[in-house]
Amino acid sequence: MSEGKVKKLSLKKLRKAIRKAQNAKRYEHTLGVEYTAAALAMRYGANVQDAVLAGLLHDCAKCMSDEKLLNICEKQGIPVTETERQLPFLLHGKVGGFLAENKYGIRNQDVINAILYHTMGREDMSLLEKIVFVADYIEPGRNRAPYLGELRELAFQDLDKALLQILEGTLSHLKSNGWTIDSRTVETWNYYKAYVEQKTSEHKMV
Repeated sequence: MSEGKVKKLSLKKLRKAIRKAQNAKRYEHTLGVEYTAAALAMRYGANVQDAVLAGLLHDCAKCMSDEKLLNICEKQGIPVTETERQLPFLLHGKVGGFLAENKYGIRNQDVINAILYHTMGREDMSLLEKIVFVADYIEPGRNRAPYLGELRELAFQDLDKALLQILEGTLSHLKSNGWTIDSRTVETWNYYKAYVEQKTSEHKMV
């Protein structure tokens, strides 16, 4: 799609478009992430409007079939890892980032990146990326992950520690079920484990 032909939609039209693209359960989750991302943005001084947009669009490709996700990547030249070929649902972040820009008219690269990396994260994420990553896990509709109450409280006290705990919980869950673990999740965990340890050490020295 040509950048000049895609206009950014109003928030009202975006919600309508996303509601149409998702089933009822996924859309309810999306609204929960949008709400939680906005709350975290207020807490940590991020741009609230950007958090709303990223939360609303983070799963815009989630309800697509594996075949469609792979087809879009092939047609648009979006790189696909071997793990993503085995588990195409992991591509919904990459495809979501593409759609945010080329279908929904988002031009803010930080918002696009927050959509791109909300599933597996990456090293040295921006504040907005961390907010959407955490909001996706703790939004009010989530109820299966252990220690959610404590994690929700921690998210508003120390975003990096909450992010690390989410990564640790995700890796533990994948390992215990014998599921494939994408190396990017491990890399993100390694980075934030060292980052949080350093930050804690520096705080003790003050």
